[in-house]
Amino acid sequence: MQMKDVAPPSTPVAAAASRLAGDYHSAAMLNHAMRSWYWARGIAAMECRTGFDEELLLVAALLHDLGTTEAFDNHTLSYEEAGGHAAVALTAGAGWPKSRRQRVMEVIVRHNWPSVDPEMDFEGYLLESATGLDITGARSDVLSANFVDEVLHAYPRLGVAQEFTACVTSQAERKPSTAAHRIVGNGLAEKMRDHPFERRRHVESDL
Repeated sequence: MQMKDVAPPSTPVAAAASRLAGDYHSAAMLNHAMRSWYWARGIAAMECRTGFDEELLLVAALLHDLGTTEAFDNHTLSYEEAGGHAAVALTAGAGWPKSRRQRVMEVIVRHNWPSVDPEMDFEGYLLESATGLDITGARSDVLSANFVDEVLHAYPRLGVAQEFTACVTSQAERKPSTAAHRIVGNGLAEKMRDHPFERRRHVESDL
């Protein structure tokens, strides 16, 4: 499998979501969003799954962490809910029906669940699995090494370990009833520091 085999859809809504993410995210967080798309599509391919909403999944992947940015940081809502509302607003402007707008909200919110049943929400399962892989290293061995290397070369991790840990820790401190508190309490900083892809990045930089 190669990146070209799972290229993102090139629709007007996908382009708008990409511009929105690029306007507000740092390079490290934007790369995380794009890696999340490729990991999600890679997992789907490895599991021989088809028939899911690729455009919706891409919009969700691009905007799932938008609530961590200063402009979209809601003072009471969790960052995944805030990002979900931003996605709803964008897709409403694109003319998506209410049911599909609700779906993009659900997928973004569920990416921070401990797990998602694929029979209940396959797009949610893919995004939760992909973001878990990119942030904590969960299931980091399910994708081929060549595919992983290609994605990491195209979208390097940069300073995502430090940046993501800092912004989610801030969310946890200010909003202790949200998923951010659980994520930090479960060892986010250590998992990001010891991520196998993070270690690979340091090895490559020393070569």
